[in-house]
Amino acid sequence: MADDRSDPERNRLSGRIARTARVGANLSGAGLSFAANSLFGGSQGDERIARALAEALGRSKGPLMKVAQMLSTIPDFLPAEYAEELSKLQAHAPAMGWVFVKRRMRAELGPGWQEKFAAFGKKAAHAASLGQVHKAVLHDGREVACKLQYPDMSSAVESDVAQLKTLLGLFRRLDGSIDPSEMLVEIQDRLREELDYEREAAHMRLYGEIHAGSESVTIPEPVNELSTARLLTMSWHTGGRLTDFEAAPQEVRNQIATNLFWTWWKPVNQYAVIHGDPHLGNYQVTGEGAGLNLLDFGCIRIFNPSFIGGVVDLYRAMLAEDFDAAYAAYEKWGFENLSRDLVEVLNVWARFIYGPIMDDRVRSVADGVTPGQYGRQEAFTVRKLLKEKGPVKIPREFVFMDRAAIGLGAAYLRLGAELNFHRLFEESLEGFSEAAVAARQGEALKTAGLSAHE
Repeated sequence: MADDRSDPERNRLSGRIARTARVGANLSGAGLSFAANSLFGGSQGDERIARALAEALGRSKGPLMKVAQMLSTIPDFLPAEYAEELSKLQAHAPAMGWVFVKRRMRAELGPGWQEKFAAFGKKAAHAASLGQVHKAVLHDGREVACKLQYPDMSSAVESDVAQLKTLLGLFRRLDGSIDPSEMLVEIQDRLREELDYEREAAHMRLYGEIHAGSESVTIPEPVNELSTARLLTMSWHTGGRLTDFEAAPQEVRNQIATNLFWTWWKPVNQYAVIHGDPHLGNYQVTGEGAGLNLLDFGCIRIFNPSFIGGVVDLYRAMLAEDFDAAYAAYEKWGFENLSRDLVEVLNVWARFIYGPIMDDRVRSVADGVTPGQYGRQEAFTVRKLLKEKGPVKIPREFVFMDRAAIGLGAAYLRLGAELNFHRLFEESLEGFSEAAVAARQGEALKTAGLSAHE
């Protein structure tokens, strides 16, 4: 892939200055709130800061608000008050009007762009934080989705990445139990990648290769001749929302949950690849629950197979209650300066994450827990213990693994699924070895036009 750091949009000075000034002004109010609460204290200080930050970010829109939402889905990253407020944000910018859309399409496909389509919807079918989608029809009758990036997003991301460090400075003041520096690097890299639609098209091809022949999951196909770095044209797919099936018969909900399991865990355990965006809107249910459409491939993480080896090693260590093996697994993941006390704290979180797949019975993913609170209590316990035993630096690879696992668990809760997660996970590990994963990954990446561990 071309390095878009040379992208003129990315380095448009006027855009970055304006964005920085605007976002900085929004955050300044939150900063004043922080200063006031640090002076006057009060039992509700953190809640007030969280609300001020949420309001500031809500005015900022775009990439920084997307990051805030992202952080809110990682339970062990933010205190509960912050996560709750930031999770309420809606990462949607106002859709571009038709005049603006025509200008953007002309910039991507040339002056005769409309002739390349038999029909092109003037109104956005969907608008999000970085771009919007238009439905179109090709001359051969195929229906396609045209994902068009908003202008100046590269400049906005670079400005917002700098502002994010200020934001995290406020968060770190709270307790210092977690060093988020590596997590910040990971989030920055993934956010920058989301702007590269050529990379997203390659990710789509990668998932198409991984799930080739599957009857339970459908992956869109990119239309390369109508795609650029800022325009991604792909096959159009329709289906129901996961939330529409919350009252469906138990067997239907269980089938949807099973499809979710394989859609996510097959790439992880067989190819060392994860879909890092657990948003429910990225799944569509088809065939009255028999299948899924998986959408949006901007946030994909390709791991070194040894990292997934650590995931499996820790699972087996937890099953065997082998402390030394768990210690070694954390080291394999990249945790540094571990002690016995720190590993015992990390095991609190591991028992929660691995709990459903360690329990050989039909069960829900968590009893008596609402989707929005999934993992919150355990994260609170871990954070409290880390105040005494920590701090701990979270390896960057851990970020989206953790985030996606929590998002998947919340989806199971929304569906009220009851499955034997242990047997599903064991099935996903059949023939597992790091060498086998590396071989499969290498072939799939080559087919998709990607390099290892991009």
